[in-house]
Amino acid sequence: MKYYRLTIVFLALWLCCSIPVMGVTTYLGGSPQMSALISGVNEFSPGQDATIKVIVQNTGVDRLKFTLGGSIDRDDLPTTAKMVTVGLSAGNAPIIVKNDPQNVGDIKSQGIVTVAITIRILSNATEGEYQVPLTLRYTYLVSSEQAASDTLESNYQQMNETFPITIKIKPQVKIEVLEAVPENLNVGSEGYLNLKIKNAGSEDGRKATVKIIRNGASPIIPTDSSVFIGDFPHNGTVTCRYKVAISTEAEKQIYPVDVIVMYENRDGEVVTSDSDTIGIPVGGKISFTITSGTVQVMQGSQNVIQVEYKNNGTSIAYNAQARLSAVEPFKSTDDTAYLGDLKPGETATARYQMSADDAAVVKDYSIDTEVRYRDALDNSHISDTINVPVQVQPKPASNGFIQVLPAIVVIALICIGTGYYVLVMRKKK
Repeated sequence: MKYYRLTIVFLALWLCCSIPVMGVTTYLGGSPQMSALISGVNEFSPGQDATIKVIVQNTGVDRLKFTLGGSIDRDDLPTTAKMVTVGLSAGNAPIIVKNDPQNVGDIKSQGIVTVAITIRILSNATEGEYQVPLTLRYTYLVSSEQAASDTLESNYQQMNETFPITIKIKPQVKIEVLEAVPENLNVGSEGYLNLKIKNAGSEDGRKATVKIIRNGASPIIPTDSSVFIGDFPHNGTVTCRYKVAISTEAEKQIYPVDVIVMYENRDGEVVTSDSDTIGIPVGGKISFTITSGTVQVMQGSQNVIQVEYKNNGTSIAYNAQARLSAVEPFKSTDDTAYLGDLKPGETATARYQMSADDAAVVKDYSIDTEVRYRDALDNSHISDTINVPVQVQPKPASNGFIQVLPAIVVIALICIGTGYYVLVMRKKK
């Protein structure tokens, strides 16, 4: 029985010794080798929103590999870049980076990751190449030590690496409005806008056209919006004249207008410049006031009344004509008068034939009048209604003597005539 037990123990020990040893592969001596470059387009225009695609690659190679029985398997390799963060900074380049640093996870050896970064090129960016710093932040396994059969101690290191990314800024026509002179721009009318424009960019535009565009709901509405100017060289200036209309809903104030240039660049491409927004002052609608005061009319009589009109606007009212709207208890046989051309601040007098009924109540009245005129572009307009103050006066008081005076005069004439006749006849006898 004793020998039997010893035999079983011996067989068990022999079996354990005959089982193959399970080895653990270990890598030493490697580290991540990171690189970054732009994929695709790296040339942009001033004022442009763009997306840069950056390729991040890990080309790290393990230099030492061995297999050791009884070791604990490592979770990470020394060549793996862990928790990689990619961030772009503007540096000295004329750009604005719109993305925060992006976490792209782990990048193993020979791994590649593409990162999209949104930027904006400043509108005043000048032509040239710029180096933009791209920063990679990551950790990697430096070493690991197995202190015991069941304990593994790993040592990680934090890395910050910066790579220069090259971007190019294209030359471009950049407009600068030097002068904006309005001409007869008033509410509800048409006029002209005169612009002097400079090419402040670094590109020489060819076959260029300068356009003005309505800015949102601005009441300045271009009628003729395009002027062809041909070649528009760097630092060159041009003058353009546009016909515009002003909405009747506008007020007397400054309103915006956008200006752009469409041109052919050095590559033969048709390009549109960034817009330049300018403010244009708009004058108020031409208005008139009555400066002649209250007009007096007598009951039951016909009168020639005089009404004086003043141009309170900022533009000339051409071929102005005034019209009076007579209503009960008034009548007019001549209710239209020609005023002529009225400059701002000038006055003109209209004369009307008007009568009041015998039964007109003695009091103050108001009669409507309006002025029809033409603007500088020969468009017809009608002013707002104006009130003419009218006062009805009573007839003069009458008495008996005045009423019989004509009869007395007639009788006296008859008597004188009769007496003269009798006297002449007596002398003949």
